[in-house]
Amino acid sequence: MEPEVEIALVAAIAALAVGVLGLGAGWLVRRRSLAFQLGLVALVAVTAVLAGVLAVAWRMFLSRPDLGVVTTITLVAGVVSLLVALVVGRFLAAWSEALRQEVRQVGDGAPYVPDGRGPAEFRTLSEELSATRERLEAARTREQRLEESRRELISWVSHDLRTPLAGMRAMTEALEDGIAVDPERYHAQIRAEVDRMVRMVDDLFELSRIHAGVLRLDPQPVVLGDVVSESLAAADPIAMARRVRVGGSVEPGLQVTADPAGLSRVLSNLVINAIRHTPSDGAVEVTGRMAPEWIEVAVTDQCGGLTDEEQSRVFDVAWQGGAARTPEPGEQRGSGIGLAIVKGIVEAHRGRVSVENVAAGCRFLVRLPLEAPVSGQP
Repeated sequence: MEPEVEIALVAAIAALAVGVLGLGAGWLVRRRSLAFQLGLVALVAVTAVLAGVLAVAWRMFLSRPDLGVVTTITLVAGVVSLLVALVVGRFLAAWSEALRQEVRQVGDGAPYVPDGRGPAEFRTLSEELSATRERLEAARTREQRLEESRRELISWVSHDLRTPLAGMRAMTEALEDGIAVDPERYHAQIRAEVDRMVRMVDDLFELSRIHAGVLRLDPQPVVLGDVVSESLAAADPIAMARRVRVGGSVEPGLQVTADPAGLSRVLSNLVINAIRHTPSDGAVEVTGRMAPEWIEVAVTDQCGGLTDEEQSRVFDVAWQGGAARTPEPGEQRGSGIGLAIVKGIVEAHRGRVSVENVAAGCRFLVRLPLEAPVSGQP
């Protein structure tokens, strides 16, 4: 065997033996600090070199003086390497501890700004923590708003059920005792209150299906102009009672692939909501057009505009802004969940709904995708 080959083979065997021992030691200290891990790596590297040198010397390839020189150099290099590894390990441990504190701050919701220290991987992780904190903050805000909406919904349901039930109870007792002055009017009023509660229960049931993710869609081609005309016709009695003009314009032949009942519910809720918030002699306009990536339907009213807080909460469940809870005489007050249903149905169609202020009021904009949602899926 050639001397060079034998030297390489002997050094490889010695280094392999030291490496196996190093792996065993690494397994033993796997739960210790990074400083121990890096120190072990440096120690294994230097020991592997020293073991190779001693093995080669044992095979009589090195003289005793040369062995002493090489051994001294290797030991000095080993000590220096070990010290450097320990120092780097301490820095890594400190950066790791700082990162742990940052994670704790994120978990506690405390203000957090990445300090930008440490290796590139640590800085990247710190930036990701900052982004995670922003997402958690947004989720926490949504959760708080949902909790407020739930409380408002319970309060609203309690109010809107207790009041008509008390009135119907008084009217039925008057009818039973025969002291009703106008029995027919009492019967008509009871019927009207029952119908209103039925609509309210239907809205609650629809909203529960939306939140549970079980809203079923039956998408099919629908002529948008027909749906808009039907919605305006259905809302015309309310508009006439409030002396509000309603009208609209849709691009001729414009079709949208959507669930007909769901789309009709969306437009009806938006139109009725616009009429109720438009003063007398005002106007409500519905328009439909083809956009580059969407089919857009806009409902514009003359409500006077919304504040930033109102725009952020207008689609929340049971939120009714600053309006009084008690309707005016002869007026049917909204349930406060109509716009929440609109948002749920539109999002089930993979669309978007938004609101913005215009010159005299608000514009609710519904964007529906050109491609239809999957049939039967929410």
